[in-house]
Amino acid sequence: MSLPLDADANAPLVSEWLLGTSAVLAHHLGQADTARMIADVMVAEVRLWNSDYDHEGYRIVLVVDPSLYPAYDNEAVKGNIAGVMRQVLRGSGKDIDEVDARPSILRLGPAWRSQIKATDGPKVSNQGRKHQLEPGHPVQDQLRFTNEWELRVYQTLKRRQESMDENETIGIMPLGGMRVRGHTFEPDLLITYCGYVGVIEIDGPQHRGHAGYDHSRSRLLLNAGVKHVDRLNVEDSTQPLQVERFVDGFLARLKR
Repeated sequence: MSLPLDADANAPLVSEWLLGTSAVLAHHLGQADTARMIADVMVAEVRLWNSDYDHEGYRIVLVVDPSLYPAYDNEAVKGNIAGVMRQVLRGSGKDIDEVDARPSILRLGPAWRSQIKATDGPKVSNQGRKHQLEPGHPVQDQLRFTNEWELRVYQTLKRRQESMDENETIGIMPLGGMRVRGHTFEPDLLITYCGYVGVIEIDGPQHRGHAGYDHSRSRLLLNAGVKHVDRLNVEDSTQPLQVERFVDGFLARLKR
């Protein structure tokens, strides 16, 4: 990374580079838990902390979903992540003086008072954790989606659903929380069909370099009884014909 690490203009690139490189390195070092923890970080805020003499030390703040924050408010966890990140930066003559974590601050919607005052908390229409209180996410059929790519695949599945006989159709669950052994996942789309369950994940740029983690996640889902897991790149999700072919193949393998 040749860019200045703490320049505001470089913040998104620096964050993705540091998180992605560190997660991949942790995976290769056999530190699977640390790799998963890094992969769940939303943003890494990088600031120059100490520049005495020839030392260039940085403070890294890991911004995480509020529901995950308690797991990161742990000195051992932060120490493991700092150790991997130090190895990533060591070759460039930079060091990490401190790693901390904080919960992300959700943007407030106009109904936040009524949501907080409700006896059972904010209302949700499906189980996606952070997306329910954030404005701007796509919504259709009272279901929320992380982004437009997930929505496009959902719309293709919905058209297929409506074309099927009512006695043999599919169920579609976006962002449904699922607990497997040792982890909580939110598959992008969980599909039920002919007595089977399958999962579709739409992979954006943040998945590049995380093949090992994605494979481990798929294996955990399969071990938990999911029959078929398939992944679609966002580049392909912009082409309607590609999405149609993907859905055809996915349903055929799920039913087989």
